[in-house]
Amino acid sequence: MDKLTGLTAFVRTAETQSFVAAGRLLGISASAVGKSVARLEERLGVRLFQRSTRRVRLTAEGAQFFERCRHILHDIDEAEALLSHASEVPRGRLRISVITIGYRFLMPVLGEFMQRYPDIELDLDFDDRIVDVIDNELDAVIRSGELPDSRLMARRIGSYRIMLYASPAYLQRHGTPQHPRELERHSCLQFRYPSKGKLQKWVMRNDPGENEPNLPVSLVCNNIEAMLMACTNGLGIGYMPTFLTREAVAEGSLLPVLESYMLQQGPFWVLWPSNRQISPKLRVFVDFICEHLFREEKCEIAPVPI
Repeated sequence: MDKLTGLTAFVRTAETQSFVAAGRLLGISASAVGKSVARLEERLGVRLFQRSTRRVRLTAEGAQFFERCRHILHDIDEAEALLSHASEVPRGRLRISVITIGYRFLMPVLGEFMQRYPDIELDLDFDDRIVDVIDNELDAVIRSGELPDSRLMARRIGSYRIMLYASPAYLQRHGTPQHPRELERHSCLQFRYPSKGKLQKWVMRNDPGENEPNLPVSLVCNNIEAMLMACTNGLGIGYMPTFLTREAVAEGSLLPVLESYMLQQGPFWVLWPSNRQISPKLRVFVDFICEHLFREEKCEIAPVPI
């Protein structure tokens, strides 16, 4: 048991880079954490941390040891989660990775989930990077688009459309385009993918014999929230997902443009490792978000295509 206590103290200290913060997580004093780590270092015969008055940092040996210990503690958590199947009471820490803008649709429903399952601790990581669910020891991820990973199981949460929007003030000044080619006379606000560096393509239906419009670029940004603000402030026409613009449309600060020409849709998925038995805490989370998010879409379970 003393070995496990030392490993836990070491991992939490490495994660927080602080004996004080690790102590808060473990419910013990910083001094107790430091003593546990010191005993572990003495037993191993190596120094795991470089200590200063403000923070602690892993040594090269400590960093190597940390990666192994994280997996060990995660496996212990998994083993404990399996035991909870006996009573089917959802409890424990649930680590979920969500796209950055996902707080828009996820946060409004989490209050009900937390009331319904008070023994589940949600640990949410909002990040647009493609993360490895298994290597990062995540319970699940919520992502959109195609996610080819045969190690994952997926459940479709729902879908969204991507459409053109502008503020009433902008349309009053510049007129409302009735055809995609009329966009060539408007201020077009473009989104640049942070990870790819490429501009997002505006997918629209073209009439027979019509070429795609040559869109003038008046503003480019790599933050979709900034794009929303630019549109609502009348800077031009933007191409944005419906889950982002829903509130602004309801309030009347944005209006859809060229709605009948818009073609692009995207699915949202919740994904988890296929080589693990789904725990009660993850099962109820998946069921809950599929019930409460994008309600018009039916959830279906399927392996992610390679």
